[in-house]
Amino acid sequence: MIIRDKADHLYQQQINMNENIQFNSEEQLIKKAVLHLNGHIFGCVLGIISALVIFVATNWLVIKGGDVIGPHLGLLSHFFIGYSVTFVGSLIGAVYGFVVSYLSGLLIGWVYNGVVSLRTRKIRG
Repeated sequence: MIIRDKADHLYQQQINMNENIQFNSEEQLIKKAVLHLNGHIFGCVLGIISALVIFVATNWLVIKGGDVIGPHLGLLSHFFIGYSVTFVGSLIGAVYGFVVSYLSGLLIGWVYNGVVSLRTRKIRG
């Protein structure tokens, strides 16, 4: 009877250890999934948003019309070669906006993941 009680006690300890190990691995998996930022997806999202903003803002001013059309938005032509406040310019600006924002999102994701990697190493060690 004593041997059976010891065996049951050891079995329960082993079950508890397996549950703790499984919990820790699940916890680490969640932390890794939450902390990791996919730079390509983040860049695509930023690129699409900025391309839409430039496209809509430019065409809004073109449709609105007037004597002077978008002098402030026209300043983008200093950075985006070929851009102007016209329909064709809105397409050119949307492409430039997507590319610049995609690269920015990629860089932000890379820096963010590097900082998270350093912090998790510091916590572990």
